[in-house]
Amino acid sequence: MDNLLHLNRTLDELDPPRWTAPAADATHLVRKVHELRHVPLGELRPADLRTLIAQQVALPYVLPLAVRLLIEEPLLDAYFYEGDLLLAAVEAPSAAWSVLPELGERLRTVIKSLPEAAIAELPRGAAEALARFVEQPS
Repeated sequence: MDNLLHLNRTLDELDPPRWTAPAADATHLVRKVHELRHVPLGELRPADLRTLIAQQVALPYVLPLAVRLLIEEPLLDAYFYEGDLLLAAVEAPSAAWSVLPELGERLRTVIKSLPEAAIAELPRGAAEALARFVEQPS
């Protein structure tokens, strides 16, 4: 989790190039993602991480932060529903996980330890997404 050493820095600092301001007619989501690039990593909340991961922004920096939370609370309700951060993480592109093999393996271990009843309560398709992630090569 080397990327956690930069908790006082922002994604705009760590993930060049710096983004320009969003267009005046940008959607709420676009404006939110732009705003989050100016927040120090240590101040990003679970909902912020879920948003950044779902939008595939600076994954080498935000996935380690998400995994750190998911190890403690795998079914964390970041914003929408229980397990939403976990599902966003496992649906990140495999290329993002290929540069974070140890974290991917730690997350696989967490997923394998989840009770079947808990997985069954997740939204439709979640069990399949978790299974696909677990089956990915390290």
